[in-house]
Amino acid sequence: MIENLTIKKAHQGLKSKKFSAVELTEATLLQIKKQDKDIRAYLTLAEEQALSQARRIDNKIKNNEEIGLLSGLPVAVKDIILTQGIRTTAGSKILENYIAPYDATVIKRLKKAGAVIIGKTNLDEFGMGASNENSAYYPTRNPHDLERVPGGSSGGSAAAVAIDGCIYALGSDTGGSIRQPSSFCGTVGLKPTYGRVSRYGLIAFASSLDQIGPITKTVEDAKIVFEAISGRDELDSTTLDHSFSPLEVGIKGLKIGVPKEYFVKGIDPEVEKIVKEAINQYEKKGAQIIELSLPHTEYALACYYIIMPAEASANLARYDGIKYGLSEQTSNLLDGYLKTRQNGFGNEVRRRIMLGTYTLSAGYYDAYYLKAQKVRTLIKQDFDKAFEKVDVLMTPTSPTPAFKLGEKITDPVSMYLSDIYTVSVNLAGLPAVSIPCGKIGRLPVGLQIIGRQLDDEKILQIAQKYEGNST
Repeated sequence: MIENLTIKKAHQGLKSKKFSAVELTEATLLQIKKQDKDIRAYLTLAEEQALSQARRIDNKIKNNEEIGLLSGLPVAVKDIILTQGIRTTAGSKILENYIAPYDATVIKRLKKAGAVIIGKTNLDEFGMGASNENSAYYPTRNPHDLERVPGGSSGGSAAAVAIDGCIYALGSDTGGSIRQPSSFCGTVGLKPTYGRVSRYGLIAFASSLDQIGPITKTVEDAKIVFEAISGRDELDSTTLDHSFSPLEVGIKGLKIGVPKEYFVKGIDPEVEKIVKEAINQYEKKGAQIIELSLPHTEYALACYYIIMPAEASANLARYDGIKYGLSEQTSNLLDGYLKTRQNGFGNEVRRRIMLGTYTLSAGYYDAYYLKAQKVRTLIKQDFDKAFEKVDVLMTPTSPTPAFKLGEKITDPVSMYLSDIYTVSVNLAGLPAVSIPCGKIGRLPVGLQIIGRQLDDEKILQIAQKYEGNST
């Protein structure tokens, strides 16, 4: 019943009374119980709450009330986004028993649209990782090959969509955490322009980089969810007041930039071939392909791995064992603080806190953090110059398909390289979408489409043209 069910198909099914919202929710829960014992995409299921939300929608349908596109549809939420009354762990032991006291703005907006929150999905602890192996609970597996990772940190959300364990999901993207797992799991993942979606109620990791976005089965679905969750929010001063524009973008005459720095040594030759073939599809439809250079790309990863841990170190200082979360009892305050953090945080989180604290410390702030912020400006300027010549950029989402579980976990630098094509977008605050564009054996490959700031709708339209062509 729910296999490959898109938002519009599910909406039609509800409206035509082919099935009820309760039946759809029960079928989704059944699918999760069947598939998720192997995949482990979910950390918490919210069965009671989900069925009660579904019953509410069924009553509306019974009373011939108008229902929106998302009404009655099960959504999976990355467990770093607050959901009132449901356990929210951020994939960490330090928040193992934390019940969110309020809803994030995106959840409020989805609830207003009638969404059914089916459960919370697994992630790398506090969003720190590219494989989902840094979850404090268990790793999620790739639905296309159980020996491989689903990507991170929103791997649980991408895997849940791929196994039809929800109609769509929410993820968050700090350096590629929506796009890279979408590429690995064969889903569509949108990282919106910084500020288009409120971060209020998103457990902060790196505040100048974090952005919530949808993970879906189709580009059209991503567009529908994005429209529902985006917009100005007085609770988040970084949000932008930008109305959703239903523009029509043609492919004929479209100028597509292909940055040569994204096709260098280190990329899997098969990934390169598949992505270039996808770009050629646009050329066949009349687009103009322009090779260009983003010269500061080579510094993006180093820049990201200074700014991101610095912000994480500041954001994670709040976990002190006093206000909320794990609290280790000791004879004095300092010991309690140290023991709570030692037992509550995993290795990767501790590594990034130490890196960040070091780069922010006296004597090193100018040499590292300040310099990284200057390089960030240069990266942004590279994109600005590129967009003077082209309408969008197209690149691979990841240099490789999904890698094996355990393959990179002991080598942090090798793991960090998984983000090489995605971090620049976060540093520059741009929108980007990853769409499936082929497979290597059973493993999906993603094409990344990057747009100017606020061009979210445009890149989705362009992505939809490829999807329409390939299906």
